[in-house]
Amino acid sequence: MAEGEPETKSEAKKAGSSWISVAVDYGPLLVFLGVYRYYAPSDPNPAGEILAIIYGTGAFMLAAITALLVSKWRLGKISPMLWFSTILIVGFGALTIFFGDPTFVQIKPTIIYAGMGAALLIGFFMGRALLQILLEAAFEGVDEAGWLKLSRNWGIFFLALAALNEVLRSQMTFESWLWAKFWVFMPLSFVFTFSQIPMLLKHGLDVGQDDDEAESGSTD
Repeated sequence: MAEGEPETKSEAKKAGSSWISVAVDYGPLLVFLGVYRYYAPSDPNPAGEILAIIYGTGAFMLAAITALLVSKWRLGKISPMLWFSTILIVGFGALTIFFGDPTFVQIKPTIIYAGMGAALLIGFFMGRALLQILLEAAFEGVDEAGWLKLSRNWGIFFLALAALNEVLRSQMTFESWLWAKFWVFMPLSFVFTFSQIPMLLKHGLDVGQDDDEAESGSTD
C-alpha cells in the first residue's frame, strides 16, 4: 500500500495542475465576459456598449496579469505561450481602452493563432518540432517523426483558427464573439487534440501500458 501512495499523490498533483492550467487559460476570459455582461446596457446603444467593453477589457487585463502570477505561484513556471498571450492582452487592451475600439482586443487571438501557426510550420519545414518544447511532458515517448507531424498539424490548425476568428468577429456582435470563444474555439481545440492521439500512438506515445505490464508481471 505504501508503494502506491507516492504514485497516487503524484497523479493527484498532476490532475490539480491540469485544472489550474485550465483556470489560468480561460479564467481571464470568463472575467471579461462577466464584467462586460454586468455593464452592458439593457437598451442597446453605442455609448453604453463601448463603456461595457472598456470595463470588461480593463478587468480582462487585470485577470490576465493575475493568471500570470497564479501560474508562477501554483505551477512554479510561466509558459512562453502565457507570457505571449498576456503581453498581447495588456497591449491590445490598452489600445482598446484608449481608442474606445473593440477591434484591438478582438484581433489579439488572430495574432496569437497566426503567430503560433507560422512558427510551428516554419519549424516543421526546418526539421524542428517546436511544439515539443511546450508539450514534451504531456506526450512522453513520442518519437521525432511524431513530434514533427504534431507540430505541422497544430500549425495548420492554428492558422485555421486565426482565419475563423477573423470571420466571426466580422460577422458577429461583440458579445456573440465572446461567447464563441467558449462554444466554438474551446470545443474545436479539445476535439482536435483528441484527434491527434491515434497518430501519436503510432509514434510511441506512452499511455501507461509499460507500467501496466510491469505490474502484471510482478503480480504473476
